[in-house]
Amino acid sequence: MKRIAASILLLFALPLMAQPVSINSLRLWSAPGHIRLVLDTSAPAKHTLFSLSNPPRLVLDVEQAVLREALPELKGKNQVIKGLRSAKKKDGSLRVVLDLIREVKPKSFMLNPNSEYGHRLVIDLDDAEQPAAEQAQKTVASVKESNDREIIVAVDAGHGGDDPGAKGRGGTYEKDVVLAIAKKLAGRIDREKGMKAVLVRRGDYYIGLRKRMMLAREQQADLFVSLHADAFRDPRVGGSSVYTLSRRGASSEAARWLAERENSADLVGGVSLEDKDELLASVLLDLSQTGTQEASDQVAHHLLRRLERIGKTHKGRVQQAGFMVLKSPDIPSVLVELAYISNPVEEKKLRNHQHQDQMADAILVGIKDYFTQNPPPGTLLAKLAPEPRGHVISRGETLGLIAQQYQVSLNSLRSANNLSSDRIRVGQVLQIPET
Repeated sequence: MKRIAASILLLFALPLMAQPVSINSLRLWSAPGHIRLVLDTSAPAKHTLFSLSNPPRLVLDVEQAVLREALPELKGKNQVIKGLRSAKKKDGSLRVVLDLIREVKPKSFMLNPNSEYGHRLVIDLDDAEQPAAEQAQKTVASVKESNDREIIVAVDAGHGGDDPGAKGRGGTYEKDVVLAIAKKLAGRIDREKGMKAVLVRRGDYYIGLRKRMMLAREQQADLFVSLHADAFRDPRVGGSSVYTLSRRGASSEAARWLAERENSADLVGGVSLEDKDELLASVLLDLSQTGTQEASDQVAHHLLRRLERIGKTHKGRVQQAGFMVLKSPDIPSVLVELAYISNPVEEKKLRNHQHQDQMADAILVGIKDYFTQNPPPGTLLAKLAPEPRGHVISRGETLGLIAQQYQVSLNSLRSANNLSSDRIRVGQVLQIPET
């Protein structure tokens, strides 16, 4: 009886033990200074990854695995990977070899299934030559040499590569439409005198959220604008939104900077925290974050007002959230949800080139509205800006009457003077915005 029971247990266990992991496909994403390989697997894959030299190679061994699809031909198509090859080992594992043009810094990890993909084994390769960082340093050097520098706007297209973002019912991917609008916006910024755009993502590849912040800081950006397309389970929900960092998000980022300041060469507002004691570092960081948050709120207000003119907004005020890309302590940062891609009407608009132009135009004007009133010192825009007009308030005057006198809108008058209400006092000096 014991032998029969053991045999039955063995029969049940055999299918479980013998089931190999299927590698169904391999996808490759190339970004400046970075390459990502994604293997779609039928289950979590146990694996090892190691490098070999002379010639440089990267070896991936996946336990009990079967390759279901031929590896792609890469001859001359990649700046780092020369070729891919695979072989089945005697122990049942699959070996995949990446023949490299030069050394890389590799790492691997598993991703759990999401709405778009199943299990994935991810191999990230950081190019040792780091061309992206070199390019950033060149840009920064040229900026420092100029006395009348351009205002730099970092335009960030959300998601990318193996992270498609939200998907509309018509099959539209968020990553594609936000990149299209980001490129249009960057082109418009570059045509403005005294302004220059830096595209954080130029193609269909993924960049980590904190890396996006770092790239903007390397480029010494004056403003960071991240573009996204929202989604919700109810397809009737629609409209654009503008977000700035919440106080809770700012607090968590401050704690991180203070904890890591001794291991970081980053600067906050041009001042290093590395050699400062706890109290002084905290005060400097708080001052930087406060100024940045105020600027972010002003930019967001201008953007929302401009977006209202071309379509529906989800809410009539600026929203706040703890988005990672908004956490830079010394760069004003905003996140724009262009529309709800889950809304079929808005999805169709997002794919329309004319509507994309309108969105890019609205965001550009919002950015210009802010920088016209707040040109950073030392920039060409500050040099070209007209002398501000001042008005000393007399008894009996109201904000509305002053706006009529100078033929400016009440909203622009409030914004130019950071007024949260229409209350003014005799002797107060108001800055009158240009019409």
